[in-house]
Amino acid sequence: MIPSVREWYNQYKEDGLVVIGVHTPEFGYEKDVNNVQDAIQRLDVPYPVAIDNDKATWRSYHNRYWPAMYLIDKSGQIRHLKIGEGHYPETEAIIQALLAEEF
Repeated sequence: MIPSVREWYNQYKEDGLVVIGVHTPEFGYEKDVNNVQDAIQRLDVPYPVAIDNDKATWRSYHNRYWPAMYLIDKSGQIRHLKIGEGHYPETEAIIQALLAEEF
C-alpha cells in the first residue's frame, strides 16, 4: 500500500491532499519508535506517521482491518473506507473526486 500512497501524496499534495499514516503495531518490536523510524526511512515514507501503540486511534475509528485507509473529505467526514490491498485505480478516482469538491 505504501508505494501507492506515496505516489498519491507526491502527486496531489499541492492540490490539498493530506496524508497521515497511523502505525498500530501488531507485534511487540513494532512498538519501538526507533524501529518505526527506521522503517519509515527505509520505505521512503514522505508523509507524517503517528504511532498508535495503545490503539487509541484504532479504537476511535472502530477499525478492525490491517491495512485500512480512511478517505476523509474537506469537512472532516469519512467518505470511504478502503480495506486491504488492491483496487488502487478506484481509490485514486475517489481521491480525485474528493479533491475536486468545493468546501
